[in-house]
Amino acid sequence: MKVLLTGGTGYIGSHTAVVLIQAGHQVFLYDNNCNSNSSVAKRISRITGQPAVFIRGDVRDTEKLTETLKSNQIDAVIHFAGLKAVGESSSNPLEYYSANVHGAISLMQAMERSHIYRLVFSSSACVYGDPQYLPLDESHPTNPTNPYGRNKLQIEQLLQDLTESDSKDSPRWSIASLRYFNPVGAHETGFIGEEPKGIPNNLMPFIAQVAVGKLEKLTIFGNDYLTPDGTGVRDYIHVMDLAEGHLAALDYLAEHTGIEFINLGTGVGYSVLELIQAFQRASLQDISYRIKGRRTGDIASCYANVDKALERLHWKARRDLTVMCDSAWRWQQFYATGAADEIR
Repeated sequence: MKVLLTGGTGYIGSHTAVVLIQAGHQVFLYDNNCNSNSSVAKRISRITGQPAVFIRGDVRDTEKLTETLKSNQIDAVIHFAGLKAVGESSSNPLEYYSANVHGAISLMQAMERSHIYRLVFSSSACVYGDPQYLPLDESHPTNPTNPYGRNKLQIEQLLQDLTESDSKDSPRWSIASLRYFNPVGAHETGFIGEEPKGIPNNLMPFIAQVAVGKLEKLTIFGNDYLTPDGTGVRDYIHVMDLAEGHLAALDYLAEHTGIEFINLGTGVGYSVLELIQAFQRASLQDISYRIKGRRTGDIASCYANVDKALERLHWKARRDLTVMCDSAWRWQQFYATGAADEIR
């Protein structure tokens, strides 16, 4: 199958590309590189021994996207492209709605013009908002608390409207909206991993940069939550498990129409301090941190019910917290030493 990955040189897209290529699919990476590097395509090829075609483009460019889909005879799309920093989405909502919601509309238009109706969408557990109960299942009410989460929910609603517009006698659209929890870790080779531009927005790359000496100290926001050690608890999932979930979703869509909303997580919550301690064991480095007050909008605990993923996709996460930290540290050492430049 020929699969287009929008945002394909990004963190999750690049790891998914590896999994798809190794499963025998032909992969095309479509990205404007606003938060990634085109050299990732070479690293993917080095890992897999197969080419990963890179096409520079913005998903809001409907004409170029349509031409890309048609000229490469694409069979399915995995839509990763978009902006993803929760805090930034609140300070710059216009750019987020443009990149994420407008970008998704543009992609759907290009897919319709190209008669391509199989889509895996990169959604987020942010659509749930403050948990009313735990673990979070797909029936939990959706009430996002920030523009980023509202972007994801609006796109999900658009996708649901598309499937409901189909003829009941001859449905076209096959869509899986995968609600991620907290992706961490890196490919076991250390050739690809999370590569944020500027100060990291996510916890593990921030910890890794403290461990390697690039950043001085980690800030923990809040240690007075009703959790075992007072710090926030989240469901962390290894990025390779997440990537394998996309392959499982593609396989599922080959036999099903309509739309499914599916959590991808481990079902296990770890606190900030537990993550720091695990990374210290992996890196043999001391992670300096300071405690500050809670951030507005942060919640105490969030972790997934993953029964639906097992039932529908026959998928479950396999890698534990130790593997997550070991792989992230291997990537950080490789990237921080400049070795990644040798294959750029």
